[in-house]
This record gives sequence, structure tokens and C-alpha cells, in this order.
Amino acid sequence: MTKNVIAFGASNSKHSINKQFAQFTASKLRNTEVTILDLNNFELPIYSIDLEKKSGIPSNAIRFSKFIKESDAIIISLAEHNGLYTSAFKNLWDWISRIDDMNIWGGKPMFLLSTSPSKKERNYVMKVSLDLFPAFGANILAKYVLPSFNHYFKNNQIIDENHARNFESELHKFQEHINQI
Repeated sequence: MTKNVIAFGASNSKHSINKQFAQFTASKLRNTEVTILDLNNFELPIYSIDLEKKSGIPSNAIRFSKFIKESDAIIISLAEHNGLYTSAFKNLWDWISRIDDMNIWGGKPMFLLSTSPSKKERNYVMKVSLDLFPAFGANILAKYVLPSFNHYFKNNQIIDENHARNFESELHKFQEHINQI
């Protein structure tokens, strides 16, 4: 049976390397139907409790949450701005956390990725996410950080042998779990 997977880069950049990385990862899955989401299609006002009380939850937040609920698994490539989430992703998170009593991810199997232009191996947004996402219902099955996207990713592939091997190992874990659900 074909599984429904959503994938997105947690950035609203029109040329997001994290969106590219999420798409690349999703394209490697077998027996799946993938929906690529673009945060630009879910524009939202800046979250505030006052705005929520006045106007309720915006339809774009509800629509995004519905994609999560209807999926069998999720791929997210996290963009890092100054060590944390992009403003667009954090704002989306704030809105959708109000829908189901903070159970944003609904226990869905998740592959967390991250990449950046930087060659540094340390990735703060991944570290924060590994602690935070499970508290909001994430079932993180695989994780992978690719440093220096522009250096290690060419022609739609990871060109460094060690990075490619580590990525494939995490992808395999994720695929095996999807096959069993």
C-alpha cells in the first residue's frame, strides 16, 4: 500500500536549500506518494493570543495542520537562522500548536534534516529540535545534517562519500519504518 508523505523545508526563502534537500530526500523514497509543501503557500499573521481571541485560528494554519494529519510520515529540512528556526516556521508552529492542544505532529514518523551554506558540523537547530519536537508529538525516526550544501550537494546528489553513506543509512531507517506502517 502506498504511503502518503509530506515534505517541506522550514523556510520561506524562494530558493531555499532546505526545501531542495527535503525534495531530494522525498524523491529517494519507494512506495510513497509525496506532497511537497511550500511555507510561502501558508502565509500567516504573526501569532499573538490577542489576535487568536479576536479572529480565531487562520485557515492557512488549519490547512497545514490537515496535511500533517492526513500524512503517514513527514520529512522536514530545518533552516537555521542564528541557531534557531526561521521566523516563518516558528510562526507556523505557534499557530498550529493551538489546534490540537500542542500535539502538532500527531505521532507521525519523521525524518528531520538540516543543511546550511556553512561548513560547520554543529547544527543548533537540529539539537534544539531533537529535544523539542517529541514534546509536540513527533516520532523522530531518522535525522541527518548536511553541512555546506553548496559544497557537498551537486547535480541532485550528495557528492561526499562519507556524508552520502550517513545520509543513506538514515534514509534506510526511515524507509524501513514506512514500509511497516
